[in-house]
Amino acid sequence: MKGAFVTRTKAIGVAIILVAAYCTPARGQAVAPTILNIDVENLVNYQGDVSDPSRFATDPGVTTAVTVRNFATVVILGDIVAVQGQPAKGNFVQHARAVNLNPAAGPGQAIADIMRGNASDQVFEIQKADGTAIGTIVTTGLAGAGPPPPGAPLAVTQGNNAIVGGTGAYLGARGHSGQSVTAATVPVRTASVTEDPANRRRNGGGKVRFVLTILPAEAPQVITTSTGPAIIHSSDFSFVTASKPAAPGEILSAFVTGLGPTVPGVDPGKPFPASPLVVVNSPVDVLVNGRPAQVTAAVGFPTAVDGYQVNFRVPSDAPRGTDTIQVGAAWIESPPVSIIIQ
Repeated sequence: MKGAFVTRTKAIGVAIILVAAYCTPARGQAVAPTILNIDVENLVNYQGDVSDPSRFATDPGVTTAVTVRNFATVVILGDIVAVQGQPAKGNFVQHARAVNLNPAAGPGQAIADIMRGNASDQVFEIQKADGTAIGTIVTTGLAGAGPPPPGAPLAVTQGNNAIVGGTGAYLGARGHSGQSVTAATVPVRTASVTEDPANRRRNGGGKVRFVLTILPAEAPQVITTSTGPAIIHSSDFSFVTASKPAAPGEILSAFVTGLGPTVPGVDPGKPFPASPLVVVNSPVDVLVNGRPAQVTAAVGFPTAVDGYQVNFRVPSDAPRGTDTIQVGAAWIESPPVSIIIQ
């Protein structure tokens, strides 16, 4: 890990200030929503077109499902391949029951005021590109057709699912989930429930971008002290201030909350240990004026509960003057704070 850590004895004064700041109640601001774009590929809709369980998942070839009647069940499986345009892995699973709501209902459809295709539950189980688990987002609602609800991101073109919770980095999340059918969408392949899903990637499927508006239970936030944002020079552990500004290319340390689980983990509500230092489990990023900076370390701050130290290098081409800093985890960014770079 590059950059120093304030747990060293000569930095004890800084450590005391930071621990006090971490323990100060009501430090947070209102959590702002994050729009998360999740790209899913190899999507296959396995329709419940047979009732004999002994035939489920037995056909190794590509199947064509018989059109099922309303109220039938379907299971949709897919692979998460990117989040916010960055490579990722994970599972997408949707369990749905057809309702076929339609204001101009034909035979077998359900008369209704708004068009909807199915009532469904969706699970996004997200991993880093290396397979490290990040967390799960769970939604429920009405999907498959019809307009998005008021207030949805402009990119959402259909779907009305509420985010009802999550795990890992998304513990306690809420919000909205919909689809963007204009984002290089490939139609979901429809198959029989008799098709063997072990061959799903080989047999191929659809491509969809889901657009989630997430309100996390706690978003990342840079701690504020009496001297301003808790960002220090890693060289001597002094705070970055107007009288002692940061420099392009310098390694700084930011002290934040809300970065989520660590490796090794600690029990919820327990302080982070001093040895060994625990590493933030989710992908961590630092933005300087909206541009990515190199993150050299992100660890739990010893003795703090939900307090972290993130070391990062100021970009060499960062503009002189007042610059904004944001720290994010699992693609959820903190509110910006300002420091001086000279």
